[in-house]
Amino acid sequence: MPPELVTIINEVYTPSELYISEFITETESKEYNACQFKLNHHRILYRKAKTTPKKVGQFVTCWKRNNEGITEPLHESDAIDLYMITTQNGNQSGQFIFPKIILLQKGIIGTDQKEGKRGFRVYPPWDTTSSKQAIKTQQWQLQYFYNMDQDSNSHIIQNLLAKPH
Repeated sequence: MPPELVTIINEVYTPSELYISEFITETESKEYNACQFKLNHHRILYRKAKTTPKKVGQFVTCWKRNNEGITEPLHESDAIDLYMITTQNGNQSGQFIFPKIILLQKGIIGTDQKEGKRGFRVYPPWDTTSSKQAIKTQQWQLQYFYNMDQDSNSHIIQNLLAKPH
């Protein structure tokens, strides 16, 4: 289990009466600590975002391999409820908890009519960008962010988990 996820379990999930079951480490995307699990009744796809040297924000993958071994974006038919992305920068850390429906609306998860994305950037609150597109993206993303350094109330994480899937 990824070490940052163990920390979140101990500091956030367990005190909030949220429990992990059916944990599976994914063989693909190891550099993103890729795994799947259930958090109470929610089916979770998990990644740790990576800082890249030339752009603000952090990058995360969101693809799978099909039966032919070719990478393809996640699809609305995939059995996930939430996509959790842990982000860290020095002593700052937090977690994006995106409902599947939001990622569908943003074109990140695909449909039969439109292909999704294989990766995207996340912008935690400590990232400052001047790009209009990145600012717009950060604004919607922060509605689904839990700041590990500031948000000690379990109701915040419960509210994020309760948003429509």
